[in-house]
Amino acid sequence: MKLYIIRHGQTAWNKEEVFRGTKDIPLNEVGQEEAAALGAYLKDVAFDTLYTSPLSRAVETAQAVGDVAGLAPITEPDLIDLNFGTWQGVSHEKVKKEFPDLYKTWVTTPAQAHFPEGESLNDVLNRVTSLITRLLKKHPEGTVAVFSHRVVCKVLICHLLGLGLDHFWQIEQSTACLNRFRYSAKRDQWICEVINSQCHLEALAGKRTTTDF
Repeated sequence: MKLYIIRHGQTAWNKEEVFRGTKDIPLNEVGQEEAAALGAYLKDVAFDTLYTSPLSRAVETAQAVGDVAGLAPITEPDLIDLNFGTWQGVSHEKVKKEFPDLYKTWVTTPAQAHFPEGESLNDVLNRVTSLITRLLKKHPEGTVAVFSHRVVCKVLICHLLGLGLDHFWQIEQSTACLNRFRYSAKRDQWICEVINSQCHLEALAGKRTTTDF
């Protein structure tokens, strides 16, 4: 199985550094351009199936690839973003001021952070491990793409590489970035081929932000 892990394109809240989580924020104009560039870049990949988070920013990104591939993306609830609870809709700067202790935990030992009225990274890990087991069983020789969010992509990559969640911040995921893994049945492990690739977005370099937010 070949697995493409793709983060959604830019939204206004990415640019403004506002926590999104399960809030349904659509792509902005730059995000739409990123998604179109992604679709063009992947036009020669023979995908079997595309799976997407139910949130519109991921759906729009998946549709841009699906339009080129001739596939309708399938909504997969387990790909939804981490529920940041009371942080959702709040700016990065405001979070640092209003939740100093939790913020410190989040940036130093993220696996220990549990967001009030929301989730933890372990909740996301439980979701993605279940999903990967199902996808590998369903598409053992297939080429599959999943469209999701910064946190989910990071957690999924940690899982595939056998890394603990405290390695979370060592993996960056820019908007509309591309990651590719290959499952080796012989080794019974995932092989990382590409991570956080943005080569397809070079023409948009003057418009987009490449920060991991």
